[in-house]
Amino acid sequence: MFREFKNASSCWKEIMSDVSGNSGLLFVIERFARANMSPAGIIFGTSGWRGEIGTDFTFNNLRIVTSAIIEMFRGNDTSVMRAMGVSDFEEIKKRGIIVGHDNRFLGPDFAMEVIGLLQKEGIKTWYAGEAVTPEFSTGIETLNAACSINLTPSHNPANYAGFKFNPSDGGPASAEITIKIEEIANRMMKECVTPEPIEPGNIAKIDLTSLYIKYITERKTIGMEKIRDFINKEDCVICIDNVHGATRGRIQRIVGESNKIIYLRTEDDFLFGGVAPEPSEKNMEGVEKKLKENKARFRLGVIMDPDGDRIRYADHTIQIPMNYFGAMAFHFLHVCKGISGIAVKSVGTSNLLNAIGNKLGIPVRETKVGFKNFRPYLLKTSVERAIVAFEESDGITGYNHTLEKDAIFGLLLAIEMMAVTGKNLSDYLKDIMDEFGYYYPDRSGIAVDRKLTGEPLVKKLSSIRNHYKIGTAVTIGGEKRIIKDVITVDGTKLVFDNGSWLMIRPSGTEPKVRFYIEARTEIGKKAIFETAERMTREALGLVDF
Repeated sequence: MFREFKNASSCWKEIMSDVSGNSGLLFVIERFARANMSPAGIIFGTSGWRGEIGTDFTFNNLRIVTSAIIEMFRGNDTSVMRAMGVSDFEEIKKRGIIVGHDNRFLGPDFAMEVIGLLQKEGIKTWYAGEAVTPEFSTGIETLNAACSINLTPSHNPANYAGFKFNPSDGGPASAEITIKIEEIANRMMKECVTPEPIEPGNIAKIDLTSLYIKYITERKTIGMEKIRDFINKEDCVICIDNVHGATRGRIQRIVGESNKIIYLRTEDDFLFGGVAPEPSEKNMEGVEKKLKENKARFRLGVIMDPDGDRIRYADHTIQIPMNYFGAMAFHFLHVCKGISGIAVKSVGTSNLLNAIGNKLGIPVRETKVGFKNFRPYLLKTSVERAIVAFEESDGITGYNHTLEKDAIFGLLLAIEMMAVTGKNLSDYLKDIMDEFGYYYPDRSGIAVDRKLTGEPLVKKLSSIRNHYKIGTAVTIGGEKRIIKDVITVDGTKLVFDNGSWLMIRPSGTEPKVRFYIEARTEIGKKAIFETAERMTREALGLVDF
């Protein structure tokens, strides 16, 4: 006999305490998701709106957000339509919208709610079913669609659902779009709007994986024949952990079936075995075990998040986070494949890329955190066009590829890297570091008084850039370092004369200060973290400057 729960959150807490024993309680979550009419605050972060299923992410709130998007379309606001890449609502109707989801709980049901409301307005729709984020982006371009709605919270835990909106260039929605959606949706929430559910009519299904294969084949950034030949002919093993996500089945279709490729966690599991399905160091344990057991000459392992936009790498000797792989990808695409352009990364990412760019005479651009900030360097019309663009939180794309981060692209690039260089990733990384220098990135942070969340914290931390200017001497671990550069595109980043650096950045949503650092030796990280914390406490008035 199931006990009663007063809300979805308490039920989720029970489920997540024992996912194998309590998965049967998901029917209770569905009841809350359908019956709960409580409004929610809608915030589109760097990758869309996310909320707990049955608490914030309910069928009514999903209909409100969809209705807000339709109202935004109807408004024909010039700045919105320009950001969308369309002329007006009529063009959106004709070009259509792709709707789909990852393989989380209630994904198909949520998608039908969205499609019904869009069809009621005369908007052409395609239903992608279970698909990954980069497939939506390539599908938009291939079909010349107006936009896509992808119901995924990316790498968030099982109790979350999400809503990603991509305009006609396939990239993440810009602020012109997301701010308008938030404005309209939150007004509707205050007015307690309850849009009627609409049963979809004819469902036009679309196979986004086939369009993705067509896209990468035509773009030619990735050498697909070389990849297939490598897998068929070389002594190799590739282990792919899908973490029960929507990336499952994609690689088989792209490169073909092979007994040299091992797939982990491909089964249906709405609860992801009780883990947060992210490409973390801990979640790589299964991959590492398989690679160490195997004796193949070439060994590659990856883990991808449920919607296929984040990836982490390993071979049989080390794990390779995006901080390193992004720099390797830049070196490979430019030096080995002859692709010209610039290098782009988020500001909190390893300066190994900078060292390579400086020695090769190629500019490096650093942006705010958030993949949407790479858009100016990824468009075909860009004056400065990125050879590679990546962020330390496991996202990457490359020249002539989608504006969205793409884990599948990242995997294919790693395989081609081995095929061309004849080296495992760790050996290739060592060669690069031997030539351009060794870098050891890390991140941490501290909690602060809850009253400081938001603008008050930003204001206090801004004093760091005023106090620590270029040329200032800073003592780190007993050694004097000179500040060589100060970068303020997102928080304050101080780059020192030996290439080490620290970045202090306030959290936008929590009472926390985040530290991103990089040392030139592994043991040097502790002293830089201590320095970042000291500077933060100075700025907050907890100790004297």
